[in-house]
Amino acid sequence: MSRLLGSVRARATLGATLVVAVALVAAGTAVLLSLRSNLLGEAGTQAERSAREVATELAVGTPYGELSLDVDDRPVQIVDEDGTLVAASEDLERISGTGVGAVQPQPAATGDEDGDDDGDDSGDGSGESLEPGEIGARTTVSDGSATIDGDPQDYRFAAVPVETPEQGRLTVWAGAPLSAEHGAVNTALTVMLIGFPLLLAVVGWVTWMVTGRALRPVEGIRREMAAITASEDLARRVPVPGTHDEVARLASTTNETLSALEASVDRQRRFVADASHELRSPIASLRTQLEVAAAHPELLDLDGAVEDTVRLQRLAADLLLLARLDAGERPADARVDLAALAREEGGRAGVSVRAQGAGDVAVAGSRGQLGRVLANLLDNAQRHARSAVEVSVRRDGELAVLAVADDGEGVPAADRERIFERFVRLDAARSRDDGGAGLGLAIARDVAVRHGGTLTVHDAPAGGALFELRLPGAV
Repeated sequence: MSRLLGSVRARATLGATLVVAVALVAAGTAVLLSLRSNLLGEAGTQAERSAREVATELAVGTPYGELSLDVDDRPVQIVDEDGTLVAASEDLERISGTGVGAVQPQPAATGDEDGDDDGDDSGDGSGESLEPGEIGARTTVSDGSATIDGDPQDYRFAAVPVETPEQGRLTVWAGAPLSAEHGAVNTALTVMLIGFPLLLAVVGWVTWMVTGRALRPVEGIRREMAAITASEDLARRVPVPGTHDEVARLASTTNETLSALEASVDRQRRFVADASHELRSPIASLRTQLEVAAAHPELLDLDGAVEDTVRLQRLAADLLLLARLDAGERPADARVDLAALAREEGGRAGVSVRAQGAGDVAVAGSRGQLGRVLANLLDNAQRHARSAVEVSVRRDGELAVLAVADDGEGVPAADRERIFERFVRLDAARSRDDGGAGLGLAIARDVAVRHGGTLTVHDAPAGGALFELRLPGAV
């Protein structure tokens, strides 16, 4: 059961069914209350009409024995000011809800004996002052029951006051049966009790089918991802449905992620292969020199051994820095004076630095990593320059810009992005020697990106290459 409820399809079906159930209960309750209210109002209107018909007869002086009290077999009571029943329906056996439980009329005293024949209405409770022959406008409504000729029913009673010429103030109670209201409400309730479960079953089934159809592509994506994980074949892609909805966008995004992952894995494999290749040469050379020296100490090429060792050390340092950058290492958030750093690195390389504008050109980041960028750019420029290397630092709005230019042959437009790839070196026309392992510019670009900046190459004014490092200025 818990596994079933863990399904999105099951939860969606249950949720939709519960929402519809709450809506149906609320709507059904409102319908029943409205139906009952309307039927009770209609019954009250009928009871009032009957009471006023009898009150009209009393107002014109009709004797009790000639009143229309048994029309439609409805209970009628006529009560005087003292609460005495003076007239009632012939077959009335029991009554409640009118305030007078008597069903057998009693003789009433004449209106002149107590001096109240002047129409005083102090005892009727209606609050209305009526003239003889006048019927009250206010109607009192109540619910009760009555038994007529052995048939007990619920009724809505209406009380209408009337001032008679001879009997004084009387109150006519007349009832209208509530059987129609009970029957209609019970019928509606029965229909709801039968129909609501059926409707909920239909809603649940439709939601289950629609949700299953909507989630079918998701299941296809899941199966394909499981197969990719099992096979480790990153060249495979998940199916993209032609619905152009969220599921289709999910599949497209998944395929884009797989493409990026495949490219990353391929790049990592190439990186490992290239690193192994670059390490193999100095290691083999160093081993050869050591083996020769072991056999013939007089033939030891100490300078060559030291050079190969330094080359290995630099390559290991470059690989370690790239590994840290690939792992997402965040640079330090220190304030670095880019102009001072450029003068320091330029001094080591024997290159003068030209700073434009007054004051420092500060950026936020790692002084060590930014120094590595400058050292790599200067090393690259000196290896490819004919005679001169120029370094400048300036402010450009919110950016700090460092430019390194040489007067060499420049970089062809087609290679201006490729030179920033790892282990990429252009042909001998660009280089005067073997240079490094092809990691210097790749490291410089990665460090620039990690610092929120850019590193690009353009044509220098002297015809060579112009490398521009742009970094956000420190606040």
